[in-house]
Amino acid sequence: MGTIYEALGEGRDVLFEGACGTGKTLASLVPALEHARETGKTVVITTNVHQQMRQFVADARAITEQERLRAVVFRGKGSMCHIDVDYEECQALRDTTRDLVDVEGDIADLEQREGELLEEGQSGDTQAMEARSAVVDELRNLQDERDEIREERSVCDHYYRNLTVDTDAFYAWLYDDVRTPDDVYEYAHEQGMCGYELLKEGMDGVDLVVCNYHHLLDPTIREQFFRWLGRDPEDVVAVFDEAHNVESAARDHARRTLTENTLAQALEELEGVEDPRVEAATNVLETFRDALVETYEDSFGFGDREAVDDHWEDVTIANPDRRDDLTLAFLQGYSGPGFHAELDDAVDLGRELDEQYVEQFKDGELDTRKECQTLQAATFLADWLAESDDAGQYPVVSVRRDESTDEVYGRAELYTCIPEQVTRSLFDDLHAAVLMSATLRPFDVTEDVVGLSDPVTMAYGAQFPEERRRTYAVDGPALFASQRDDPQTQRTIARTLEDVVRFTPGNTLVFCPSYSEAERYHDMVAVSGTRYLDEPGKQARDLRAAFTRGDDGVLFTSLWGRWPKGSVTTATTPGPSWSSASRTRTSTTGWTPSRTPTRRRSATARTTPGGATPSRYPRSGRPARRWAESSARPRTSGRASCWTSVTPRPPRWRCTITPCAARSRPRSAGRWSTSIPRS
Repeated sequence: MGTIYEALGEGRDVLFEGACGTGKTLASLVPALEHARETGKTVVITTNVHQQMRQFVADARAITEQERLRAVVFRGKGSMCHIDVDYEECQALRDTTRDLVDVEGDIADLEQREGELLEEGQSGDTQAMEARSAVVDELRNLQDERDEIREERSVCDHYYRNLTVDTDAFYAWLYDDVRTPDDVYEYAHEQGMCGYELLKEGMDGVDLVVCNYHHLLDPTIREQFFRWLGRDPEDVVAVFDEAHNVESAARDHARRTLTENTLAQALEELEGVEDPRVEAATNVLETFRDALVETYEDSFGFGDREAVDDHWEDVTIANPDRRDDLTLAFLQGYSGPGFHAELDDAVDLGRELDEQYVEQFKDGELDTRKECQTLQAATFLADWLAESDDAGQYPVVSVRRDESTDEVYGRAELYTCIPEQVTRSLFDDLHAAVLMSATLRPFDVTEDVVGLSDPVTMAYGAQFPEERRRTYAVDGPALFASQRDDPQTQRTIARTLEDVVRFTPGNTLVFCPSYSEAERYHDMVAVSGTRYLDEPGKQARDLRAAFTRGDDGVLFTSLWGRWPKGSVTTATTPGPSWSSASRTRTSTTGWTPSRTPTRRRSATARTTPGGATPSRYPRSGRPARRWAESSARPRTSGRASCWTSVTPRPPRWRCTITPCAARSRPRSAGRWSTSIPRS
């Protein structure tokens, strides 16, 4: 704590690595709050794991019991809205509601003034009577405007109450303890108010804010977030939990996409517009749509189109010595006076249409706030042409199948490869930041990846003792998305998981590639202990409590969910994706895949140093490089290879799996040991 306190006093960032359960949160939070109180700053503690947010609340309450502080636990409006509208529609409703309240306020002022002038006129003041006549005329105009807003325009009744009733009681309740967003939602719902807007107003000048990564990592949201705090960035101390996730979260927040469907909707939108710029906008967007289709169609080999499923699958379009294939197809297909000028017309027209939709919604002409597809498509295309060839940007085309129509359609994506391009400006602007995790070393790599300058570094304790590790690698089918519905594959995985549960004393935590796979194997695996299923959108608190009370439970969840922290993962053989099982009392290093598209436009097969060929269809659009065994090498050869990367470490690692003596169990093909030499 002393080291962190001194670093914050010097305005230096901190990289803090410590084993799970060693108290990193309190060790970071206490000195940060002390420094912030002494210097008039606000502490923002953030994570991308829901369970950790609950832990933050518990820690903040423990601190509050010893010394009072004003804390707000903030959550996005998507889960806080009482009338279930999106952000743009909410913004339009807020504007109209403010207009109504402003008009009503002016009416109240004029009514009071009219009464005062009436009394003066009755006392013989002729000038007062003349002034009163003018006030009455203005009052009638405002009353007509108020009635028009109420009858013909859309307002939010919940936000209206926020602006018109006394909220002192709410804020007294809010600051009396550390309230969760669910607490705030329930309180506001009972009072007919908007809890999200109340929280925004309540953040101004508080001691501590608990929030999600995106409030700091998304540049647009971050600017608004600091305004809500009433702080400049240099007056904020940020604490990042699970900081090994910052790099991937930064990439996700910086990525931009445009689907073929959005382009089609933009072109349809333009058909109903009368404006001289429509022809230019249609030409440039139609050309890009056609180039996108041409690009992914050219990537298909024999049977590839039929194999596309409902997961996004990447098509490699980047070239080492020239622009990407999609941009080249666009440039070759374009004809007209100049795409830069036509694109400017498309963007300007899109902005005007978007403003029209806002006004139409406010005026009650539209029931919902309409999104301008032309603006979305044109601004993305402008960014694509300007940035797709920049260092650090990776242009990608992906395809998937629409389940409702069974049609294949495409998507263009600008993927930010270098997190530092997103995070450096944030860390430069903040007073200081503490990044804590169980896996941050090597520190110099983390510094480079996220853009820190001369941070203080600390690491405590061996993460997971050797005697509490147990790793199994099983020879089984690779879990290609196309094979997951195969009954034999499912039976093999289910029997293997049963063996793992029997091998491992205590509770077992089973990670699957998705929640649907978790549900599948929850139903298929037969064990003597209690089975638990983690489901998306449901609170995990009660499930966690029930699971940890016993010692023979098996909990099935998603690898990308909220449980992986602190668990040792036992994975199946390398493939495009994998299932895994974990003891709740042990842990090993997890691997985070890197972004590498999996289909080339060329039909020429690529080979790897291990003799493998790239897997054509990964599990989903998640960033990944995973290798399937070459058809030239039999699966029974006793040796397999996989390539991946360990985040945040850029160097590649090769995992070599060699067979050991086979066990006599009828359901297991063999037992494997693993070694991970540096490649």
